[in-house]
Amino acid sequence: MTQPRAVVAGYAIVSMDDRINDASGNMPEALRNEGDWRRFQAELDRAQLVVLGRLGHEAHSNPRERRRVVVSSSAMSLEQRDGTWWWNPAGLAWGAVAAALLPSGGRVAVPGGRGVFDLFLSIGFDEFHLTRATGARLGAGHFVFSACAGGASAESLLTSAGLAPSPVELIDAAAGVTSTVWRRTSGALTEK
Repeated sequence: MTQPRAVVAGYAIVSMDDRINDASGNMPEALRNEGDWRRFQAELDRAQLVVLGRLGHEAHSNPRERRRVVVSSSAMSLEQRDGTWWWNPAGLAWGAVAAALLPSGGRVAVPGGRGVFDLFLSIGFDEFHLTRATGARLGAGHFVFSACAGGASAESLLTSAGLAPSPVELIDAAAGVTSTVWRRTSGALTEK
């Protein structure tokens, strides 16, 4: 009998030049959309675990008290601090974290930032919800994935990671916001 597996889903809204924030590290108004925000919050509510970077954890309070894992090199491996789990991937593999925190399996939401997206791109997303603000070009700021800095698009990286796109869905015609859910095409993942 196989052990239940955590299903890992990434979530990002990006500009046309694949950026998740501006040069100051903040999300600009061009990437803020009420329709996308409602969908994103509903997805976080579905998850049994939310994995994000330290800066995102510090910048965004947790009023709904969602179960969080903060990716940080300051943790030894996996430890709890003030009701939040802290995880250092150099000290413990994701498979061990998932087995410890989700022994019956479940849904894991990964809202970023870039370092966390890069980490799970290598571990393996089961799906990635890529929302685009089609009218926004930021020209500076952080890319959704580090490899975008070398000219790769988010879509090409998701394809290379074994995911395939669903049809593009229009979320907000006036704002030019679309969403594509990328899902794993191959069989079961080998958890790292």
